[in-house]
Parts: sequence; C-alpha cells; structure tokens
Amino acid sequence: MVKAKGNTHSGAGRRPRQPAIRRYERGWAGHFICAARCKFRRNTLLECGAVRIVVSTVGAMEDYSREGEFDSVGLNRYYETMAFHAMKDGCYWDADVTRRVCFEANWALEKITDTSDEEANAMHEAVVEEIAGKLSRGEKFESA
Repeated sequence: MVKAKGNTHSGAGRRPRQPAIRRYERGWAGHFICAARCKFRRNTLLECGAVRIVVSTVGAMEDYSREGEFDSVGLNRYYETMAFHAMKDGCYWDADVTRRVCFEANWALEKITDTSDEEANAMHEAVVEEIAGKLSRGEKFESA
C-alpha cells in the first residue's frame, strides 16, 4: 500500500471563506440631525460581501446660545458612536438609521476634556474592530 504525500484533507467541515472586509473612511457624519454643529465627526463604511455597515461618531457640538461652549449630543453624553446598516443613497452607501446595529464596545463619552477627541477616535476604532471581527466570522447583523 502506498501512502499519499502532502495534504490529503478533503476540507469537509470547514467553514466557507468569508469575503474580505473593505473599509472606507468618509468625510461626513453618518448620523445625527445636528451633526453640522459637531466639531468631531467620523464615518466608516465596512463592506463584507453584500453586508454594509456604517459606524458613525459625532461629538463636541457647538452650543449656539453660549459662544465657546459645547452642548450634549444626547442625555449625559458629549460624544457618541452608533452603527447602522447602509442603504444606497445616490452614488453613496449611507446609514439607514432605521436599521441600527448593536455592539458591545463603549459608545459614549460623558464629558469634554483635553483628550476627548483622542478618546472618541479610540471609541470609534473599537466599534469598527468589533463589527469587522464579527463580519469576518460571518455575522450578518440581521434586523429584527
């Protein structure tokens, strides 16, 4: 009897390879009606096959009634990160704010400090990494 050389594994039981995750940093806010007043805005589109997720962070919203002051973007927060499925809007894939995507990472900063922008960047990156990791494992983030 001759033994086979090399890899003889049939591949049975292996998960199919997931499509590569593509990441796009965009120059506009992905959510929030008052985003134009925010000095901090990030918008990242993640694509994995047909699944597209927008991660959006806004913060440091200027207070129009008190010059040089900031207003909260929500209850007890001055920065927030949210994620949504994307929908085609003209030539862009933008956030479909009716289809929110849940995640475990921190999503809010409760105060403004000298390091808030760096903290908001780190918060945004943590959400992007969490969602990208789940996408790479085949998560589709189906809507309820």
